[in-house]
Amino acid sequence: MTTYTHGHHETVLVSHRWRTAANSAAYLLPHLRPGRTVLDVGCGPGTITADLADAVAPARLTALELTEDALGLARAEIAARGTANVDFLVADVQALDLPDDSFDVVHAHQVLQHLSDPVGALREMGRVCRTGGVVAARDGDYAAFTWWPVIPALDEWLALYRRIARDNGGEPDAGRRLHSWARAAGFTDVTATASVWCYATPEERAWWGGMWAERVVQSSLAAQAVAKGYATEADLRRMADGWREWVAAEDGWYVVPHGEIICHV
Repeated sequence: MTTYTHGHHETVLVSHRWRTAANSAAYLLPHLRPGRTVLDVGCGPGTITADLADAVAPARLTALELTEDALGLARAEIAARGTANVDFLVADVQALDLPDDSFDVVHAHQVLQHLSDPVGALREMGRVCRTGGVVAARDGDYAAFTWWPVIPALDEWLALYRRIARDNGGEPDAGRRLHSWARAAGFTDVTATASVWCYATPEERAWWGGMWAERVVQSSLAAQAVAKGYATEADLRRMADGWREWVAAEDGWYVVPHGEIICHV
């Protein structure tokens, strides 16, 4: 497993807790029904996880994270919701200690971009998926992020993030690669799609831009940028100001594109 570039600072979790099955896994929902077991790889704080569990209840969903600390975030969310059909597992998706044919659905949201061997991870996801089931993955594509107005500090921010993510062994432009990774992993029946998050209203800009203005100076990304000598604290503050400038732009618009794959097993 590579270093997780984002880390788990509260400024990161604010973004991750916004995610739901509706806004982040709509492509998968038609493949879910009561009674289908699910493995949710890299479940994060568990907001998508809980929605998926509701969709397949009374079947069990297994929430997977790399460390117990990370899994604790999902445990707390599931407990707060009172969701009763979730199990928890600490494991590395690149080497799962699970039997073949264990689940009907294996899902990963924004996970493969952080792995040193995404093709191997997809092979493992396929191995533990039953015949007739699906392996599903969705990942952003940072090089395709686009916004208006033109703000040079945001270009700096994007270049910095992509550089650090690659240093950490990941692939920040994963979205465009998912289809090819699935083919390389041996899947022959793959449906590849795309969807976006779009932030344009004053409320959306305040949330997305405000979150990144804090995140670029407070999160693990900031610490790594300074430690590696890629940016100074003054540089990071300038990027944060760029985010605030974007928030204040009445014509501000931001799109985050994602690649998606449904691999039929």
